[in-house]
Amino acid sequence: MKYPIIAYGDPVLRRKAGAIEPDEYPNIKQLAEDMFETMYAARGVGLAAPQIGLSMRLFVIDATPFADDEPELENFKKVFINATILEENGEEWAFNEGCLSIPDIREDVYRKATVRLSYYDENWKHYEETFKGLAARVIQHEYDHIDGKLFTDKLSPLRRRLIEKKLTDISKGIVDVEYRMKFPAVKKGR
Repeated sequence: MKYPIIAYGDPVLRRKAGAIEPDEYPNIKQLAEDMFETMYAARGVGLAAPQIGLSMRLFVIDATPFADDEPELENFKKVFINATILEENGEEWAFNEGCLSIPDIREDVYRKATVRLSYYDENWKHYEETFKGLAARVIQHEYDHIDGKLFTDKLSPLRRRLIEKKLTDISKGIVDVEYRMKFPAVKKGR
C-alpha cells in the first residue's frame, strides 16, 4: 500500500517520535514493506514513519542507487526500528540533500562521515553497527526525521530565508510532484 507523503509544515514532522514496542505494532513488517513501496514510488532512498503521518521511531533505507559511487551499497536495504545514534565522528562533508517531504528543494548539508547506531530490524533482531559515507548520511537524514528535525534546519539563516517562500508554497500544495502528498495548509472540501 502506498501512503501519501506528508509535506513540509505538518506538525508530525516536528514531533520527536515515540519508541515502538514489539507487541504494540504486530504488523510492523507489513508497514515497513508499505513504506518501501511508498518510497520507491516517489523515487526516494529513505523514508521515515513521520513522513507518512506516523509518529514512531521507524525508518527504511535502500541506498542501492548509490552503489556506483560506493560499491558496498549494492543491495543496501534495511529497516531501522527504535534507532539510537551512539556516536557520530569523522570529518564533516557536504552533500546535496533533498527530502520527499520537501520536494524541489535541494541544498548542501554538512554531516559527519561515520555513525554508530543501535537499532532493531523488522524481525526485532538487535544490531549495533557503524556506517560510513553515503549510508551514514542517509541514516543521519532519516534519523533526524524521527527526532523531529529536517535537513533545512542545518542550513544557514541566510539560506533558510532564501527558500522560505518555496517552503510556504510546499505547505500550501503549490508544488509539482509525481507522487501523492498530503499538504498541511490545504483545507479539505475546497
